[in-house]
Amino acid sequence: MSDYRRIADRIAEEIAAGRLRPGDRLPPQRVFARRRGIAGSTAGRVYGELVRRGLVVGEVGRGTFVRAAPAGAGAGRALAEPVSAAPVNLELNYPSVPGQAELLAAGLAPLLRTDVLGEALGLVPATGTGAAREAAAGLLAVPGWLPEPERFLFTGNARQAIAAALAHLVRPGGRVGVESLTYPLVKEIAGRLGVTLVPLATDGAGLRPDAVAAAHRAAPLSAVYVQPTLHNPTSTTMPHARRAALASVVRELDLPVVEDRIWAFLAGAGAGAGAGEGERAGAEGCVGGGLPLAAYAPERVYVVDGLSKRVAPGLTVGFLVVPEGRVGEAGDALRSGGWAAGRFALEAAVRWISDGTVARLVAAKREDAAARQRLVRERLAGFAVRGDARAYYAWWELPEPWRADTFCAAAAERGVAVTPGPAFSVPATASASASVAPVASRGGGRPVRVAGRAQVSAFNCVRLGLASVGPRELAEALAVLGDVARGGR
Repeated sequence: MSDYRRIADRIAEEIAAGRLRPGDRLPPQRVFARRRGIAGSTAGRVYGELVRRGLVVGEVGRGTFVRAAPAGAGAGRALAEPVSAAPVNLELNYPSVPGQAELLAAGLAPLLRTDVLGEALGLVPATGTGAAREAAAGLLAVPGWLPEPERFLFTGNARQAIAAALAHLVRPGGRVGVESLTYPLVKEIAGRLGVTLVPLATDGAGLRPDAVAAAHRAAPLSAVYVQPTLHNPTSTTMPHARRAALASVVRELDLPVVEDRIWAFLAGAGAGAGAGEGERAGAEGCVGGGLPLAAYAPERVYVVDGLSKRVAPGLTVGFLVVPEGRVGEAGDALRSGGWAAGRFALEAAVRWISDGTVARLVAAKREDAAARQRLVRERLAGFAVRGDARAYYAWWELPEPWRADTFCAAAAERGVAVTPGPAFSVPATASASASVAPVASRGGGRPVRVAGRAQVSAFNCVRLGLASVGPRELAEALAVLGDVARGGR
């Protein structure tokens, strides 16, 4: 037992000394064993120990590579707060448009009057106020779906709404099916709740219903978490037929669903369809973004949304729309986690929604996102970049010989931080193997160039957040990233 650890220590010393550099490929285990005069099983233990220490990463079909950063560095916080010292941060993704502060200030002014401020600083229940429920229901409504105000709960932000929904639906030790690439903070939330995430296969139309059924047959799921509209990071939007099929499967399996719609406002009615999307008004009832899953299976879908992307992250509110009859139990879970919204933020939200501020910001951000996607297509022409024309992010399949960790390290040296693909990846479990079968890499927007690898994995990809820097800074950063990619390792 100690022999393999001593060998791992020597490899670790070589990595620390720079003799093995980030991105270097270790020899196959049988070659390593022959060179070291050890058994193949011992070589397997050495490689396993190096993986455990976060020094190397193994990629199926490609080999074992020295990491550019410790395992999990920044993965949990990648989309919530800065994790890189790079001056241009394309990890965070909070959109802002010119004149935003002035618009928001006008709505806040009445709250600062002494006769109003006292009430605004008081307590508020998880169900909010009548005015808040009516305003939120109107904001989230789309043609064909009008959520009932009585089914709303309010949290500090959308992440807390996800946590509250999962805490309500899943006991510790339970299993939640998620897309094989998912929102990184869901992994962190699940870990804190003692919940196991089960990765489910996707294709160009989004989450595959057969993958949900296969995973549930292997070992029962407690719930499913899904992003059907402008999925982050791939920007895939489920067409009507897929939504209907998924709703049918979860109804048959009696599975509750947490539907994350935090970015769906960019694809709402009147936004138009994105590049590569054929979806239009019709059976979906909503232009571009499709009806929420909650419209297909209202008795089992919990809808999560919020104002952090529509408005701003510093003063925000999260929404949780629950099935009929579940407000009490879900509200208990929300309160027990301390996730309720603050009264001042809720009052501000009501004013911003009611006076049209949110609608004006949404319209401006839709235009802004489209302009930034044009920059991506211009500055990264010739690369395999997938991004819906309406989204504030893009998914980049890197050219050989790059992998996510080495590219992120090289980009950071040039002053640009991007999110490595593995931050979104959910490790497969043995019982979930049938639900994560390899699938096509296309979908969710027309790629700038068709992918050239025989096998695409998150280790080959990075996500570009387009929202948190100015357009000129973004254009310059994209040009730098293109130069890095063309230069190789």
